[in-house]
Amino acid sequence: MNASVTKTFLITGVSSGLGNAFAAGALEAGHVVIGTVRRLEDAEAFSAHASGRAYPLVLDVTDYDAIPEAIARAEAAAGPIDVLVNNAGYGHEGVLEESAMADLQRQFAANVFGPVAMIKAVLPGMRERRRGHIVNVTSMGGFITMPGITFYCGSKFALEGISEALGKEVAGLGIRVTALAPGQFRTDWAGRSMDRTPRSVADYDAVMDPIRAARQAKSGRQSGDPVRAAQVLLKLVEADAPPVRLFLGDDALGLVSQKLEQMKAEMTAWETLSRSTSFPS
Repeated sequence: MNASVTKTFLITGVSSGLGNAFAAGALEAGHVVIGTVRRLEDAEAFSAHASGRAYPLVLDVTDYDAIPEAIARAEAAAGPIDVLVNNAGYGHEGVLEESAMADLQRQFAANVFGPVAMIKAVLPGMRERRRGHIVNVTSMGGFITMPGITFYCGSKFALEGISEALGKEVAGLGIRVTALAPGQFRTDWAGRSMDRTPRSVADYDAVMDPIRAARQAKSGRQSGDPVRAAQVLLKLVEADAPPVRLFLGDDALGLVSQKLEQMKAEMTAWETLSRSTSFPS
């Protein structure tokens, strides 16, 4: 690990949830944090956290055209960005057949296109300085899937793929990219922050109704601690060789391990058919 030095973080979505915990942890450790919020009152609350080190930035990450100028303004005030944490986003819950295309567009706008626009805005400076760390907050739902959050899983799978490929593009430029994939954490993600499509097709009741009820009942009682996640983020950005992907929580590790075993078994079972597509040697 590197000796800790003061860094300038840009963290999106700091008004609540993991983003709020990430910002608080970085500020407590003595770092400078530019935090995006969407409301003026949240900006005032954030700036009060640490005078001279907490810089609120009123910005909706889906307003792509506003991002470059907003980041330039923030860097002029707080200094060059060392760490970008793409945290802002939300979960959409709904069976695919019941959910509108507009729901999918909004989900990808916040969870994929917004983070990519943020990355594109900070990359030129990081590339010029030959240093930087981009942390994209994905989800265990970017590697495993669960019924009823199909659009959400799709968006997080997309961000996982973008993160991994981007990491290979910028590895030789001193820039690191990590997909940070939490399991269930005690935030409002499954509560007031979740967008839920109304039920309409009875054929899905047996699958969807128990899942929706269980998710709502568990909201606020998840096992993941956002404060501990923030400490992991600080260790991650100090690492000499940070991972391409880091899962957070026992649930994430367990479910991902289970999927990997299932994938390996399925690949083995269908290996002959997979190989049958090659030209004869």
